Amino acid sequence: MEEPAKRYPDPAIRILDPSFEKYRLIPAAVERIATGYRWVEGPVWLGDSRSLLWSDIPNNRMLRWSEETGQVEVFRQPSDHANGNTRDRAGRLITAEHGGRRVTRTEYDGSITVLADRYNGKRLNSPNDVVVKSDGSIWFTDPPFGIAGYYQGERAERELPDHVYRIDGQTGALTVVTADVNGPNGLAFSPDERKLYVIESRSRPRVFRVFDVVDDGTRLSGGKVLIDAGPATPDGFRVDVDGNLWCGWGMGDPELDGVRVFNPLGQAIGHIGLPERCANLCFGGRWRNRLFMASCTSIYALYVNTQGVAGG
Repeated sequence: MEEPAKRYPDPAIRILDPSFEKYRLIPAAVERIATGYRWVEGPVWLGDSRSLLWSDIPNNRMLRWSEETGQVEVFRQPSDHANGNTRDRAGRLITAEHGGRRVTRTEYDGSITVLADRYNGKRLNSPNDVVVKSDGSIWFTDPPFGIAGYYQGERAERELPDHVYRIDGQTGALTVVTADVNGPNGLAFSPDERKLYVIESRSRPRVFRVFDVVDDGTRLSGGKVLIDAGPATPDGFRVDVDGNLWCGWGMGDPELDGVRVFNPLGQAIGHIGLPERCANLCFGGRWRNRLFMASCTSIYALYVNTQGVAGG
């Protein structure tokens, strides 16, 4: 159920730079809309059904919350330890699965099509996060986190290094776009799709890398560090229409738990405090101006004065 805020403006929304002030809506406040899960990830908005879908990885299921009724129902169980989710430009669900070690598409009739599960004859590790570009190509990260044990997948030997991959939207061909990220995790495109941001989760401290998208949008170059996360553990993130990065944040210090917002230059401008570390998030609602935050055991929501870009 939704929990109303006790104060306006909500003190959980912190201004770190004056430029963030315009993105805060008063009296909008953080609401917890669902709780009672083990480790939630991969939220995605389904506009045609006015609902939010997400993964509960250790419980091997996906759930759906209705904006109209406020009720939560099981969408898929088992889910092959699904992690990241998004939609393609035809509205079909795209899912990164730890258990199946694959990326799948859910068709209109509910059947599942495997888009990628091997590269050069070797099994993928455990696809983690996934985004779709306007040309229909699907980009995903493939760290080994889901095969490291029996909590978020099934223990297995890795057959491939960590890569970021691209699935061609027309041919289905799978290519490596970069092998130069140590533990690639969350990823997202800039609004003009000329840059791809990727979280490097095995560096210490963890960092955000930014790559240029080149060769008609099929390859990456560069890869400089844009953001040093310091003591925090960033995970999934999305980008708004102004190019700001809204990032799942936290772990360790409770003051870090929530969502940290950076401008396109990598400067921290705002923070949304939550009682749990945020793993991933998405924009949704009718105008893509409601931020849904998947945070450990719960899903939180906040209306903001911007909109998420399409394809996240």
